Amino acid sequence: MESNIAVAALSALAHPGRLEAFRLLVRAGSEGMAAGDIARATGSLPNTLSANLNVLAGAGLVQSRRDGRSIIYSAAYERMSDLLAFLVEDCCDGRSEICGPVVEKAARPLCGAPSC
Repeated sequence: MESNIAVAALSALAHPGRLEAFRLLVRAGSEGMAAGDIARATGSLPNTLSANLNVLAGAGLVQSRRDGRSIIYSAAYERMSDLLAFLVEDCCDGRSEICGPVVEKAARPLCGAPSC
């Protein structure tokens, strides 16, 4: 991942509302969620949520698809994985005793996820 792409992704996540929406979509899995359901779950106004989702989509962190009259948003797991890999790529100059726990923690299944 190039630094400018990582900066765009981290900048998109550097807002409480966008971070909350992104984490919700990560928990939702590949099925994603309808925009209205995201708004209700986060307590966001529809226009605010729309702006936040557009920023996240612009950074490549979420994707959308139409399902009838609804727009379904889901986390872009490949971009998230690339971002996490970028962040730990040079971790502690390859010293596994320091980096190991960081990578293990990131790889743990999410509580509440179907795989738990």
